[in-house]
Amino acid sequence: MTKEMVDSDNASSVGANLPYLRRYARALTGNQESGDRFALATLEAILAEDAGFAGGMSPKVALFHAFHLVWTSAGAPLGNPDSSLSARAQAHMRTLTANSREALLLYTIEGFTYEEIAQIIGGTQSEADELVEIALREMENSVAGKVMVIEDEAIIALDISSIVSDMGHHVTGIARTRDEAVALAAREKPDLILADIQLADNSSGIDAVNDILEQFEDLPVVFITAFPERLLTGEQPEPAFLITKPYAENQVQSAVSQAMFFASTETLVA
Repeated sequence: MTKEMVDSDNASSVGANLPYLRRYARALTGNQESGDRFALATLEAILAEDAGFAGGMSPKVALFHAFHLVWTSAGAPLGNPDSSLSARAQAHMRTLTANSREALLLYTIEGFTYEEIAQIIGGTQSEADELVEIALREMENSVAGKVMVIEDEAIIALDISSIVSDMGHHVTGIARTRDEAVALAAREKPDLILADIQLADNSSGIDAVNDILEQFEDLPVVFITAFPERLLTGEQPEPAFLITKPYAENQVQSAVSQAMFFASTETLVA
C-alpha cells in the first residue's frame, strides 16, 4: 500500500469520526465553541505531523489520542460558561479526579473499550477501568432533580423513566408529541429534558425543546435518538449531550448526571 493510499484512508477516517470527536469535545469542555476550537487544533496537529497517526492505534483511537494531547497540553481547560448553570457546573467539574471525566465520556458515550481508553489518555487498561468507576461514583453525588421525557415509543419511554427514577430523580411525565411536551413543561418546570427527535405525530423533538427553552432558560437537554446525524451537522448550535439508540443504561446515567450540572442550553436548528 502506498503512502498516498494510507494518507487517503486516514483522511477518510478522520472525516467519518469528526462528528463524534466534536460531540466528545463539546461534552468534555462544556462549551461548543471551545470544543470545536480544540477539535480544529487536533486536525491541524495531525496535518502537521509527518508520521501521521500514532503507530499501533486504530485511526479513531489515534484521532481521540491526538485530541487528548492537544487538550491536555493546553492545561485541559473548560470553555467559558455561557450560562449561570454552566458556570456552576464548571466549578463542580474542577473538583473531579483527573482524567476520570475523560474516561467516563470515552467509555459510556463514545463506546471505547478500557484498552482503547488507556491508549487515548495513557496508562493501563485496569487504570482506565478504575477511572470510569471513580467518575461514576463522583457523578452519583450530583443533585437530584425533576426530569421530563419526550419519547413516542412507550417501551423506551418507560425504560428511560425507570433508569432516571432509579438514579433518584423525579420524572415529571412523558410526552409523545411536540404539543404534549410544551404543555407538560408548562405544568411542571423540569430541571432536565430527555428528548427523542422523531415523535409520534411526525412532529420534531427539536422543535419541542426549542419551544420549551423559550419559556425557561438554562435547562439542560439530553437527546436520545436513532438519528444523530440530524444534530451532528457541524452547524451551530449543537447539543452537548447526545446518545445514539440503541443506548446502554450507563450511557443514560452518565449523560443525565453530567447534564444536571454541566450543560449548555442553546436552542437547536432542525
